[in-house]
Amino acid sequence: MPSLWFVRRIRRVSTAQVEAPRWSAADLERLIEELNPGTAVFDCDGTIWSGDAGYGFMVWSIEQGLVSRSASDWIDTRHRGYMAGKVSELEICGEMVQIYAGLREEEVRKGAAEFVRTHVLHRVFDEIAATIERLRATNTTLWAVSSTNNWVIAEGVRQFGIPEERILAAQVKVENGFVTDTIIDVPTDEGKAASLQGAGLPHPDAVFGNSIHDLAMLEIARKPFPTNPSPALLEACARNNWGYFRPAAAEGVHAGVAGE
Repeated sequence: MPSLWFVRRIRRVSTAQVEAPRWSAADLERLIEELNPGTAVFDCDGTIWSGDAGYGFMVWSIEQGLVSRSASDWIDTRHRGYMAGKVSELEICGEMVQIYAGLREEEVRKGAAEFVRTHVLHRVFDEIAATIERLRATNTTLWAVSSTNNWVIAEGVRQFGIPEERILAAQVKVENGFVTDTIIDVPTDEGKAASLQGAGLPHPDAVFGNSIHDLAMLEIARKPFPTNPSPALLEACARNNWGYFRPAAAEGVHAGVAGE
């Protein structure tokens, strides 16, 4: 028998689905055309493509032997703590970049390129790819914001013409070609809005995001575009009277980590 918590959770999500208007692909295109944004900001994992590329790259790089045994054992313990609610989103996202400390950045970039080619590009949502192309055609300035490491994000958005100087992602310092464990930024939750403000974008025209960790930057947008929203973000959509868009390939697929 389902637990009372589960029943309440399903009721809340069902109510949110009723209260938050769902946009079709045509609605999304119309809304963007009406907005005519000068800047558009995209979260990546779960928004541009399905799945968590940051976690996927971590697992893949461990399997490929890119990460040392001690570092892989440490991050495994930390990730278990994260899933148990004992390690914060901010901490784990930073630590998932720090595990590459000591490696040549060129080696990590090469690994990220291979991982994205084989595990990410085929999971890009067709409708979002088309949306980005239409925005490019109207000379909208595109930004990517993610708590996944900057190497994976740079490779993932390269096809969309988003340069590295317009990527705000989890990043550590690189000295003399080697990755260090000194964190530069980990944009998540309120940190995404703060990173955008630091980049001179306190109020972007359009923001696209899929999880509750994107809520802060959705709130500062002239027009928020919740995309493939997780249960928690769907509830926020209902509270804020926002509509949302769900790509066809995301139907029935869990959109967030731990329901977030």
